[in-house]
Amino acid sequence: MVLRRLTQRGVVAIPKSVRAERMAENIDVFDFRLTDEQMARIATLDTGNSLFFDHHDPEIVTWLAKRRLDT
Repeated sequence: MVLRRLTQRGVVAIPKSVRAERMAENIDVFDFRLTDEQMARIATLDTGNSLFFDHHDPEIVTWLAKRRLDT
């Protein structure tokens, strides 16, 4: 459904999968279209807020900037 929505919006999506059945599902988005109502309903799901952290919160940005990967 997500790939179909992106395709209808003209967004190029490059899904990544190594499983054949998943690749088949990813390519199987060209035999149907979402209605305008479905597209509108899906669009309302984007609240503009992260479920993980707020990228605009200065404390979070500072905390993220201090993270280092162990090498």
